[in-house]
Amino acid sequence: MKPTDIARRYFFEQCGYGIGKLALAGMLTGQLDGGSLRAEQPADPLAPRAPHFAPKAKRLIHLFMAGAPSHLDLFDPKPKLAELQGKPVPPEVIGGQRYAFIRSDSATLGPQFKFAKYGESGAELSEVMPHLAKVVDDLCFVRSMHTDQFNHAPAQIFLNTGFAQPGRPSMGSWLLYGLGSETRDLPSFVVMSTGAGISGGAANWSSGFLPTTYGGVRLRNSGDPILNVSNPEGVDGLTQSESLKLIQKLNQHRLEQVNDPDIAARIAAYEMAFRLQTTAPELMDLTKEDPKTLEAYGCDPKKPSFSRACLLARRMIEMGTRVVTIYHEGWDAHSDVVGNHRNNCKQTDQACAALIADLKERGLLDDTLVVWGGEFGRTPMIESNAALGRSKGRDHHPQAFTAWLAGGGIKGGMTYGATDDLGFHVVDKPVHIHDLQATILHLMGLDHERLTFTYQGRDFRLTDVHGKVVTDIIKA
Repeated sequence: MKPTDIARRYFFEQCGYGIGKLALAGMLTGQLDGGSLRAEQPADPLAPRAPHFAPKAKRLIHLFMAGAPSHLDLFDPKPKLAELQGKPVPPEVIGGQRYAFIRSDSATLGPQFKFAKYGESGAELSEVMPHLAKVVDDLCFVRSMHTDQFNHAPAQIFLNTGFAQPGRPSMGSWLLYGLGSETRDLPSFVVMSTGAGISGGAANWSSGFLPTTYGGVRLRNSGDPILNVSNPEGVDGLTQSESLKLIQKLNQHRLEQVNDPDIAARIAAYEMAFRLQTTAPELMDLTKEDPKTLEAYGCDPKKPSFSRACLLARRMIEMGTRVVTIYHEGWDAHSDVVGNHRNNCKQTDQACAALIADLKERGLLDDTLVVWGGEFGRTPMIESNAALGRSKGRDHHPQAFTAWLAGGGIKGGMTYGATDDLGFHVVDKPVHIHDLQATILHLMGLDHERLTFTYQGRDFRLTDVHGKVVTDIIKA
């Protein structure tokens, strides 16, 4: 074996007594000083693992509205903003805040849709969400979200990984690392996209410095659902089977030699790809779904859509997938916020409501956490730029926005937190991105401060050194 072939774990295994004593001392130090409890890697990286404590939720469906919906036009009505329509926002409110595409003294733009109260909870919703209005008593609206980032890619990556630059593990990857997988026939972390593209790209579902086994697997809307799974032309089943057996044998031999976790990940990937050749086509075939279910989702089983993705998400979690993230890109309303949001709600509203109702009817909502939201909000000020062909839009706004959660231990029929009269600043019960991440992990049975991974000499976690669980929105 060449020196360059020796993996770190193999090196330490061969170093003998001195290194062993150092390792033991390190372990004891961690126990004595109340050090973080970190998940140790099992031989099978996807083996089911016990959570830190009893979970409220066993699986997560994240409906990511990429591009940032306007809280002011969908969830957070502001009569005062309507009164100030066309007038500048008071300077003391803005406080020197800079914006990407508008001046801070731009005129205000009032709510562009009518609001009404729905359900026993009296939750306020925009008129462009008539279907969601039917399930408001199952939802918790968090009106006090805020973030550190004001551009799309960094904000999307920040929400998904806890860091604004690519390279950190995504939330789905942390969940697999902490909990393992409940299925061997499908990926445990699946990603779908139903819009025009995702600003943050694959960094949003990357495993980062965690083993690649924990990365998200993207399902495509047409053709083979997963790339590189189908056999190439001229390779029959027998040839494939014999090839995989040989590759498995060689990989296993190498794993026993150097104990490199990347080899374990490679073995798991080959095995998963083989099983996916039969399970993926069956999963994607919605023609056998109950016509009433298809109608409820507004889904044409043969056409890619957000509705189809939501129905697939329900099917996947039934089959054991732990995390499904659906990105619906297109909410970036720098111009014509009315047309933009009306169109996006037309594409998503019915399916979101149908997913909640469907999960509830099947007894899955109690232990399935559903999260809806974008990367930030939109400004109370209007964006109009003749040079860019923009009018009657809203700019990026990180100081305040709304997300909603349902199922998985969340208190339904609740509105949490508040913004000021203009929807500009959070004034009650602020919820930072790290707080949302900590809460999601908590609901899945994981302590965000204890779930760590040592990389380059430092313990990392999803919430970095921040975050607190929002206990007020969790059922006792």
